[in-house]
Amino acid sequence: MIELNRIDRPGRRERAILVGVILPLPPDESPPDDPLEELRGLAKTAGLHVVGSLLQKRHQIDIATYIGSGKVEELKALVEAQEADVVVFDNDLGPAQTRNLEKHLEVKVVDRTEVILDIFATHAQTHEAHLQVELAQLEYAMPRLKRMWTHLSRYKGGIGVRGPGEKQLEEDRRLVGHRIQELKAKLAKIQARKEREVASRGDVPTISLVGYTNAGKSTLMNALTEAGVLVENKLFATLDTRTRRWRFRGGGQALLSDTVGFIRDLPHTLVASFKATLEEARQADLLLHVVDASSPEAEAQIRAVKAVLEELGLEHHPTLLVLNKADRVPDRSFLDVLRAHHAESVVISAARGEGLDDLELAVRDALSDRALEAEVETGVENGRVLAYLAQHAQIHDRTYDDGRVRLHCHLPRRCLEFLFEHGVHVHSNGQRLYAS
Repeated sequence: MIELNRIDRPGRRERAILVGVILPLPPDESPPDDPLEELRGLAKTAGLHVVGSLLQKRHQIDIATYIGSGKVEELKALVEAQEADVVVFDNDLGPAQTRNLEKHLEVKVVDRTEVILDIFATHAQTHEAHLQVELAQLEYAMPRLKRMWTHLSRYKGGIGVRGPGEKQLEEDRRLVGHRIQELKAKLAKIQARKEREVASRGDVPTISLVGYTNAGKSTLMNALTEAGVLVENKLFATLDTRTRRWRFRGGGQALLSDTVGFIRDLPHTLVASFKATLEEARQADLLLHVVDASSPEAEAQIRAVKAVLEELGLEHHPTLLVLNKADRVPDRSFLDVLRAHHAESVVISAARGEGLDDLELAVRDALSDRALEAEVETGVENGRVLAYLAQHAQIHDRTYDDGRVRLHCHLPRRCLEFLFEHGVHVHSNGQRLYAS
């Protein structure tokens, strides 16, 4: 089976050169103070020893080597001077670009996606996470299989003149394609099971923590639920969803779930592979979008998380912005600017337990808007709808009349779509409700 161009860990740490290409940005965006800061964090998490960096501004990428022939020579000199083992690009490279760069530089070349996949592979703990990472790796590797068979250059392939290397390449493609379909089938079963698990939680509201990696989601979960979740100052320390009961000080409770952290340009293969893990967020009554308010890149990170939520179809999901790490903000004006842009946000410090009462009040208010007192009417033979209401609604009483049943209940608004699809009549405050 094909292996990715993995980062080696035995023995000494690999010496890495970081490379970034700054392309024109939209008018409303400005480049970060240190464009390679995030890549530096990824490299550290992957176990690399960063010994140098190179930045280039370009209007468009070079189709052959991404950075152009002049910069390739400059990079080669830097690699030789620093005795580097690997070059890490902050951009996603095409298979041909990677192949051309490795030929010129004579060292391993990996891109941003490969580093993220490597980190995920290292941090995966559960069987489900291993399946998700393997699927993402294989989908990334599929168009790059030819690069992995460097010995193909010995053969002059072509129609009717196929060398053994090309036959092996075809066999690898067939095996990888088969394994991808097998993994997708397994993950589809896991996702269906998770959907049933989430749906079976009855009338307890569900809340999901989302946000940029290392924003403090696990710290916040520990502060609210005493969950004892591992907290590390590393990117992607959390890959597997954990759900704990959050008992409100003012009475009531909710189920709180921690999720994998997002990141700028999170590989699409990972987003697709982790849909089962992110099912908690998809089904939640409320998302808590946790932001590291002390980061100079807070606004850019908010945009990155919103982009991933949009990819998951959650751009219109009820969301409360939580500005975390207020104790680490170097200047109060940081918070003032963020709050000016996000008026409905809540400021907290999960590490110090500050602002958690305000957060609870905001969450309770948000959840109260997500449910309504309603009268639901359907036929007594409609067992599927009645079972659904028994699981999802808090039923106060039932009345029967001529083969019909009316249920007075506390109904989460997210249930309305299901009821409308099954022809159920729903009234609230004396008015008939209809699908929007």
